[in-house]
Amino acid sequence: MKQKYKQILLSIEKEVINVQRTKKSLIDEAIHMVSYLDNTLTDLKTQINQKGFESILDEIIFFKHVKPEILGSLLFYNKVVQVESYSPINSELFESYYTEQLKLLNKEYRKDIASSDFYRYYRTGRTDKDEYYYRLGNLNYFDGVDSFFFGIDREFSTYYDYKVAQIKAYDQYHSYLTGKFNRIEPRANDTFDLNEDAEFSWTDSKNALIELIYALHISRSVSNGRAGIRKISQMFEDIFEVSLGDIHHAFYQMKFRAGQRARYLHFLKNSLEQYMDNDL
Repeated sequence: MKQKYKQILLSIEKEVINVQRTKKSLIDEAIHMVSYLDNTLTDLKTQINQKGFESILDEIIFFKHVKPEILGSLLFYNKVVQVESYSPINSELFESYYTEQLKLLNKEYRKDIASSDFYRYYRTGRTDKDEYYYRLGNLNYFDGVDSFFFGIDREFSTYYDYKVAQIKAYDQYHSYLTGKFNRIEPRANDTFDLNEDAEFSWTDSKNALIELIYALHISRSVSNGRAGIRKISQMFEDIFEVSLGDIHHAFYQMKFRAGQRARYLHFLKNSLEQYMDNDL
């Protein structure tokens, strides 16, 4: 991915961290991010309308990776605003409310996302039709299209970039809802399959490693804070030969854990202090 796009995505990550530091309410955080992401897309649209793309590959990268990442997060945060605005005050109703929201999401997923040929194309990582799916103006009306397409700006959408954004938003929102239940551990808390051939193996949970990565970044312990979350996570993925997936939304879930949120960091602290005490 080109450096200019990496910088945009990195700026979004920094904005998420900054707004979390303000300790705003959950709804206020989500509203802030909706506005920020909407403005980001507006600025990108202006730049692309003025300058166009440098190449076919540049266009594909933008509509396959960059815009869906931003738009997917925008759809996600907008959904958070909606669902939290109607969240019951009575704590006894929380579980039934979020359970119903999860059922509605899964129904929408089966109907509008998972049943399409494009979904299978995207999930399997194919690239042979990228020039058809991720370039402007390529649309086969014989396939049938969702009605929303006729109301969008066709100079800034390939139709399928919105489909990718929907998938990303679904993944984020599903993680968000499952994280609401104390009895349901986020998927990012799964342990890795041990790679016997790796020189070093991470043998704790994914969430534990993600906690450590964020702590190193936020404390500016790596390159005085100049190294972004993506670079630090990539470094750990390379060292331990693992895949962390979407670490931002795994971290977002941790904020709403019951009890101790930074569980692994407290475990490290307690383990080290106990070792120091025993070594006296």
